[in-house]
Amino acid sequence: MCAKSGDYGKWGQQDKLSTKHYVGCSGWHYEHWRGIYYPVELPKAKWLPFYARQFSTVELNNSFYRLPSEKAFTTWRESTPNNFMFAVKVSRFITHVKRLKDAGSAVENFLSRAGLLGAKLGPLLYQLPPNLRRNDALLQSFLSSLPPKYQHVVEFRHESWLDDAVFDVLRGHNVGLCVFDMPGLSCPLVATSDFAYVRFHGSQRLYSSCYSDEELCQWAQGLFRLEQEVKASYIYFNNDAQASAIKNAITLRSFLDTP
Repeated sequence: MCAKSGDYGKWGQQDKLSTKHYVGCSGWHYEHWRGIYYPVELPKAKWLPFYARQFSTVELNNSFYRLPSEKAFTTWRESTPNNFMFAVKVSRFITHVKRLKDAGSAVENFLSRAGLLGAKLGPLLYQLPPNLRRNDALLQSFLSSLPPKYQHVVEFRHESWLDDAVFDVLRGHNVGLCVFDMPGLSCPLVATSDFAYVRFHGSQRLYSSCYSDEELCQWAQGLFRLEQEVKASYIYFNNDAQASAIKNAITLRSFLDTP
């Protein structure tokens, strides 16, 4: 494993994709990727189809700040191949304003919109605020209210949540733990549902530092072991500066695809 890294020069070509893992980026609509990843002359409306030629998944982040229109979700669905998957970051109104309390109608409204992705809708990511400390009763109540037909995953940003007892609560609802890598806070590489979910935010600098092949090789070895426990894994790079996310996603996928 890890005998070679990704070919960064063949941006537009489709690499071998695994049916087991989905590796991509947290978003695709970055202006600073023009000329680095996207051809300068390529219109923004064609950026997603271009991206989808090389990757089988993307994590929607703009949905965290503002609920996209029905037309947007429909366009994204129709602009991607049949086997493409979208992970969707749930509105901060639910996680940061409501703080998981009495959020039933807000969740229902959000899911009615995200559901327009149809069969291409993958996990729904609930990123909790960093000042929300562990509260098992709150978590239990919120998870109990979520419709089980969807894949739900929670990203904790306060270290008090990173405990085996909390992970057991997630397991009781088949809700995923978002494993993340970021400076100053580490999360154990475990799965709490029948799928795994991992976010790379940058090991040295948040959202910016590029992972070395050595770092990604170590992650690949851990992820390979984790994938023996789940049906699928969803892996996203959020270090978008200088298109490092693109480079790192290609490299990690090549490591995971190596027999």
